[in-house]
Amino acid sequence: MAVDEDKVMEFLGRVVTDGGAAVAGLCTSLGDRLGLYTAMAGAGPMTAAQLAARTGLHERYLREWLAAQVAGEYVSYDRDTDSYLLPDEHAAVLADPTAPTYAAGFFTMMQALYGTEDLLMDAFRTGQGVGWEEHSDALFAGTAKFFRPGYAGSLVADWIPAMNGTERRLMAGAEVADVGCGYGWSTMLMAKAYPASRFHGFDFHQPSIDRARELATEQGLADRVSFEVAGAQDFPGDGYDLITFFDCLHDMGDPGAALHHAERALATDGACMIVEPNASAEVEENINPVGRALVSASVAICLPSALAQHGPQAMGNHAGEEAMRHLADDAGLHHWKLAAESPVNRVYAAAR
Repeated sequence: MAVDEDKVMEFLGRVVTDGGAAVAGLCTSLGDRLGLYTAMAGAGPMTAAQLAARTGLHERYLREWLAAQVAGEYVSYDRDTDSYLLPDEHAAVLADPTAPTYAAGFFTMMQALYGTEDLLMDAFRTGQGVGWEEHSDALFAGTAKFFRPGYAGSLVADWIPAMNGTERRLMAGAEVADVGCGYGWSTMLMAKAYPASRFHGFDFHQPSIDRARELATEQGLADRVSFEVAGAQDFPGDGYDLITFFDCLHDMGDPGAALHHAERALATDGACMIVEPNASAEVEENINPVGRALVSASVAICLPSALAQHGPQAMGNHAGEEAMRHLADDAGLHHWKLAAESPVNRVYAAAR
């Protein structure tokens, strides 16, 4: 068959662009971890020497890093003054962890994912999994860092109010279980907003629970937040007014059993909040930047994590709403609705 050379060159350009982005991601991670974006944010134009003085880092490395930032159009350059500027709009994405647009955590996760590539290759050959705990700490920290801004911007302001009656109960005083809580940012965001309620974070990963406890103490929330090592199928307690699953249900080897346990642990009129990635079960509907990132993450993290648990299901992060609704219905959670949506997440409310 004749090959269309124009299409070959067009696709080659795309692959080179992707390769450049992959390499540049290392520079973005360095800029985040070394505090370079933070140092440049709001500081106006500065030379490499001035950035070195501000950060205590070596000027020659910084000049090279800045050149890469200019090439990627993250930073602008003024030849006349030999100075560099991080625009305020870019700082909102790279330098401010409190901004809902902050996205630097994505690059922290990438440190871990490239580090476990060999394990993933073996998994492709054997069909076995790569457990969450087999990754480096960068994955745990990066995941918390990546999801925190979106939760901070939407959880209390939009998602909980969209759950019928849940906000009123939290304001009056409720019991909440946050399953798969990781570092506990979701748990603590709710605890700050609803001081009359009590929040219990559960995760099977001991280092994440240890960090969550430290953060709760730092945040002054230890009086109404607790964190405990426990699995989704056997976390303790019952009578919960709200049980939450933030971006974790699809990572489980038996998500159906997790929902069965949640149904048994709910109060009579309690509800589950199930937050899942905004990706589609129809593969062609994920042909967009967010869909591409999410489905690629499923290859590297979500599917291998579920397979490592040797359960009956390994959903991946783009199983879609119908698959989730079926699991919930089978668990006795027959009332289901799409409560809210963001570019990254879909939020489902499930109740008996």
